[in-house]
Amino acid sequence: MNGGGSMNATANTRHRWITCAALLALLCGAQAAEDDGATPRLGDGRVDLSGTWGPVPGADSIAQDLGDGGVCVFGCGPARDRLPPDRPVYRPEFHAIVADLEARQVDEDPSLTCQPPGVPRIGPPDKIIHRSDEVVFLYDDLNGAFWRIVPTNGAAHRDIQPTYLGDAIGWWEGETLVVETVGFNTRTWLTDDGSFHTEQLRVIERLSREGDTLHYQAIAHDPEVLAEPWAMRPRELVLSDWELEEPAPCIERSLDVMVDRSVHHDNVR
Repeated sequence: MNGGGSMNATANTRHRWITCAALLALLCGAQAAEDDGATPRLGDGRVDLSGTWGPVPGADSIAQDLGDGGVCVFGCGPARDRLPPDRPVYRPEFHAIVADLEARQVDEDPSLTCQPPGVPRIGPPDKIIHRSDEVVFLYDDLNGAFWRIVPTNGAAHRDIQPTYLGDAIGWWEGETLVVETVGFNTRTWLTDDGSFHTEQLRVIERLSREGDTLHYQAIAHDPEVLAEPWAMRPRELVLSDWELEEPAPCIERSLDVMVDRSVHHDNVR
């Protein structure tokens, strides 16, 4: 009897060691998967969009196939002129207005006088703070620091006065966060070529994450003036270890002394 009990104890001990080893292997495997760039998640199972996001190293986050084996990115030197324009299409009766604003961009572009850039012109967020019931977008923009709070708890749009960055709400479609923003004033442009909009502007943004890569897409809807919804080129960003700093204040000093006011300033966001 004593011998049998000893053998059972030994077997039980061996079983516990095997179980512990198996659990340890699973934990190590999970850690290895996370270290290999697995997409992190919050406690509720949602993809965690948190992080500071920047351009792909060595390139900008907007790329365009040139059709001859090369790829040009925004800001890539002489070849940048070969990028087809990423511009909204207006209804015919508004073409003259857009052309006039574009010709007088230096005087008329709100972004050149330190005003908030608006959405979608501000582009993807530079930093995201993700909570279970809201997502916070932080921006280090040419015109200063800006923020947007996007509730994801089923809240409806607020009844507020129109603003530069509008009123946003968000919801999930599978692994993608969808953000709808309305309530804009008319003091911003969609981009830098006279692309004005009305207070009826509605912007839909989609954000998803795969490992350390963030995918961003924005579509502007304004049937009052646009012939069709305008989908900006998709953006791709990567997780960065740099942290946002307080930007220098935006102070306009050059417009009054500019000699050639026909010079066009690209939207480099």
